[in-house]
Amino acid sequence: MSFTRINANISALASFNELIRVNRSVSQHLLRLSSGKRINSVGDDPAGFSLARSIESRRRSLSQALDNVGTAKNVLSIAEGSYLAIASILQIIKEKTVQAADDSYNSDQKEAIQGQIDALVAEIDEIIDETEFQGTKLIDGSFTNAVFQTGASAGDIFGVNLTNADSANLLVNNLEVSDAFAASAAMAAVDNAINVLNQAAQGVGEYMIRLDNKEDTLGVAVTNIEATRSRVEDADFAEEQMNLIRSQIVQQTAFASFGQANAAPQLVLSLFG
Repeated sequence: MSFTRINANISALASFNELIRVNRSVSQHLLRLSSGKRINSVGDDPAGFSLARSIESRRRSLSQALDNVGTAKNVLSIAEGSYLAIASILQIIKEKTVQAADDSYNSDQKEAIQGQIDALVAEIDEIIDETEFQGTKLIDGSFTNAVFQTGASAGDIFGVNLTNADSANLLVNNLEVSDAFAASAAMAAVDNAINVLNQAAQGVGEYMIRLDNKEDTLGVAVTNIEATRSRVEDADFAEEQMNLIRSQIVQQTAFASFGQANAAPQLVLSLFG
């Protein structure tokens, strides 16, 4: 190219194009440093953008599943607390049946014991009525085949069945202690109810152990998948800062070169001196 042909300043055009390119590079590095992300738009890395969005979707799904596990544990904790409260009441009822089975107590005293037992049984059913989670009864026999979504896929579910612990389901709503024979039968019924309730509480404990394991697994999965997303999408601040400084230096030299290229055609004026 010749600087004596001034209608087309090729050197200036080339310098200008390079200046545009380096300005774009500086802007990109500044954006990455300000956002913390290497990929801020699809144009930055189409394949990486698509991969990052897919990974982010799975991470969010796993995070929700982790929340669901926490909810399931809350439900089971409520049920467990009620089972234990009913078990304590049953122990008191058992003591009352043992007391009534002794003929050293007269009929009036046994009638008083019967009244205490009836009141305790009514308290059991009150607990049943009050044991709920967001309006859903838990231990009245209706919370069966319940499903919690504990994974990111359709089949990642956790089934729960909670034992009905009302007085009727436990053979304790019609306890009689009017005589030693009736009191003895009542003792056997309460013993059976305690066994049923112990098994129910054990079942809840087993559910909790499984949910703890799921919680640990999901926590690790969320961490790992977030690390993967970060490697794809997030900016490396040290690298971006280094690249920014390099681009800024090039930007300064590009400005200088552009200025010199613009000034070059003015030398033609010396031909007319």
